[in-house]
Amino acid sequence: MRLLADAMCGSLARLLRMCGHDTAYALDRGVEADDELLALAESEGRVVVTRDRQLAERAPDSILVESKDVDEQLREVAAAGVSLDPTPGARCGACNGALEALPESASRPEYVPDDAGPVWRCRDCGQCFWRGSHWEDVEKRVADV
Repeated sequence: MRLLADAMCGSLARLLRMCGHDTAYALDRGVEADDELLALAESEGRVVVTRDRQLAERAPDSILVESKDVDEQLREVAAAGVSLDPTPGARCGACNGALEALPESASRPEYVPDDAGPVWRCRDCGQCFWRGSHWEDVEKRVADV
């Protein structure tokens, strides 16, 4: 399932990316108007994730999240059939690009701890990711859903 989160679901979009979902975020694409968002979802075959009831009704495929609380939003998308399984090394939390594993011998940016273990780099924005304490937080958060 490819997702498109509207402007009200930015934090949720990041968490969905961390669960391995291809989740575009409307504001990353410079899209705010409903008609543009619907056209983008259609052209890319994405399900719209929104807190806007009217937008959800207009979209052929949508998931309406009613809560402002991100943990509750996670429950709502899970109830709609979206799997929530944190997946390190799948998607960039910042830009949604695909990640690729860095070879052990590759130089790593200074911000990556020496004991980070496997490191992945985004093919689009170049940001590096590793399984740090933030992953434990995400795993706990998702387990509580």
